[in-house]
This record gives sequence, structure tokens and C-alpha cells, in this order.
Amino acid sequence: MTAAFKDVDTWIFDLDNTLYAPEARLFDQIEVRMTDWVVDALRVDRATANEIRKRYWSRFGTTLCGLMREHDVDPEGYLEYVHDISLDHLEPDPELADAINALPGRAIVYTNGSEPYARRVIKARGLSGIFNAVYGIEHANYFPKPERVAFDTIIARDGLAPERAAMFEDDARNLVAPQALGMRTILVARTPDVAPHVQHHASDLARFLKSLV
Repeated sequence: MTAAFKDVDTWIFDLDNTLYAPEARLFDQIEVRMTDWVVDALRVDRATANEIRKRYWSRFGTTLCGLMREHDVDPEGYLEYVHDISLDHLEPDPELADAINALPGRAIVYTNGSEPYARRVIKARGLSGIFNAVYGIEHANYFPKPERVAFDTIIARDGLAPERAAMFEDDARNLVAPQALGMRTILVARTPDVAPHVQHHASDLARFLKSLV
């Protein structure tokens, strides 16, 4: 294990655009269903609904968080609806499965999506049985990343030691709290980010993980 990661015993992976490539474009489907849900729930036109979706995501971390705070919506119904998408673009990734399996300690998934959706994606990627736990936004009491309270809630639920953990994320803002908590932070993205809370960059997750062991 490379020096920077030698004390890590918990490997935390975001889901969307982290455990699969952005080219799968699952969020294109999810965003359409988010907008559809806002149209029906708030009784606004589609352009207004799309603007609300984007604004709440930017301000609150997730559209759901904004809808809950501003409109007191039911999160379970929303999550079930927006995640009812096709996963036909996803394929099993044996190389990634082997790389995660080779890591010492525990591997978990923590996503702003729901656990049932996460498990569908994990299965489609051929990663079932690899992770010790899968946490969705419901396990953080619907507080979203990047909020510190969301990470604190998951850490308490899981019992992990943040100073011995590594966080893999495709959204750099979601690495601010992990870095402050003492985690190693890895941005999974095509291009690097020089922000101080981004300690490492992985353009190819499987290759990066293999380089550690």
C-alpha cells in the first residue's frame, strides 16, 4: 500500500459517475424524472420546474433537500420515482471489482441517491457482494452531501474512523467535509481540481486503486 494510504481501513465510494463512467449518462434520465416530479408536485410549467431543480441542487446539495425544506415533500415517494430509470447502459466491470476486492479493510458505498437505487447500479456493474455496507441519503436522515451533518450521521451509523478512511467522489464540493474530518480525498474525474480539499485525482478509478496496492 502506498504511503499516503497505508493507514486506511475504510474505503468510501460515491455511486453516480464514480462507480461508473459519466458517459453512461444516467443522470440525464434522473434529471428528466426530477423535472417531471416537480411539475406534478408544485403545479408549475416545465421551464419553471427545471429552474427549481437546478437551483435547489446548487443551493442545498440535492433537489430533494430543497423540496423538503421549501415544500415539505415526501422523500420516499420522490426517490422511488426519480430513480425508476433504465440501467441498460451499464456493463459489469471485472477490473474494477478486482481492484476494490484487493483493498485492505472495508469498502462501502455512500450516495445522495437511495439505497435501493444504489444496489441496482452495483448489481448492473457486477459489484454485488463486494461492499460491506451501502448507505443512501435516507441513512443520513435525508441530509445531503456536501453538508457536514450528513457525513457525521453516516460516520456515526457505520462506526468508521474518518482519519483511517478514504473518500472517492466525482463532485469536488463533496470532499470538503471529508478532508476536514481527516479522510484522504480522491476526486474521480476526467480532469484534476487544484482545490485544497482535493488531495488526489483519479481519471480511471480501477487503475488508481490498483496503483495503491
